[in-house]
Amino acid sequence: MFQFGRLITAMATPFSANGNLNIAEALKLGDHLVATGTTTILLAGTTGESPTLTHDEEFELFAAFVKHFKGRAKIMAGTGSNCTRTAIQSTQEAEKIGVDAVLQVVPYYNKPSQEGLFQHFSAIANSTALPILLYNIPGRTSRNMEPETVARLATVANIFGIKEAAGDVEQVKKIKALCPNEFLIYSGDDGLTLPFMKAGAVGVVSVAAHLVGTEIAEMMALATSGDMAKAAAIDEKLAPIFTALFIAPNPAPLKAALNLIGFDMGIPRLPLVPTTEAETALIKDALLKSAPNTQLVR
Repeated sequence: MFQFGRLITAMATPFSANGNLNIAEALKLGDHLVATGTTTILLAGTTGESPTLTHDEEFELFAAFVKHFKGRAKIMAGTGSNCTRTAIQSTQEAEKIGVDAVLQVVPYYNKPSQEGLFQHFSAIANSTALPILLYNIPGRTSRNMEPETVARLATVANIFGIKEAAGDVEQVKKIKALCPNEFLIYSGDDGLTLPFMKAGAVGVVSVAAHLVGTEIAEMMALATSGDMAKAAAIDEKLAPIFTALFIAPNPAPLKAALNLIGFDMGIPRLPLVPTTEAETALIKDALLKSAPNTQLVR
């Protein structure tokens, strides 16, 4: 089941000057990700501003990437919702389009019970043949999916792993202990990739890989080979950019950083706003510290 690699990047969605979806720039950014170590591109995740994308825009994005990257990278679609029926409908449409997998987030706002979570994800899994990566991020959803619930879901044939973003190493250890070896754990936080890998994770669903993908891939390869000292040295070097990308709500700092290196990302859709001049200056400084050879155009 380890078909999506160690480095999954949650891709930012570029918008044109009038705020519309910019497919051409999105494909250009996707090419950059693949060239710098990304093995799977995740579209329409939180970093991709899924809350403000229409379903039609999401499907347009999925179709463009499936066509453009066929055979060169895996395409994962964020089709989760806090409405099970909506998640099923979006997942089935993504399957028709031809994506390789889907990401399913814990339902937000309505705060289901652990049994509700189990039934929600089971219903989605039963509606599709696509591989499913679960996504636990209680800071955004107000509900933590407990390791015991993850273990129940790990027995569902097409649920292959979890993006774990609760920020808790002990929770990762418990998930690893309760689930089959083939069930894969990905860090949902760049800054916790290394400690999560020590606890049993196989990789990361990254934001920073837009900027330092080669370095992140090298860090994980070193960790996998057992050279934790060299991996830790890379992790320490990358710490400034890991931190800077979250000095304002994601993906505003990331879009600012990508604009600095020459991509035309536009600005986030409301209710998110662009970074301030002071924030952008901090992001620029962190980028130069973590990746001193980066060529800035702005």
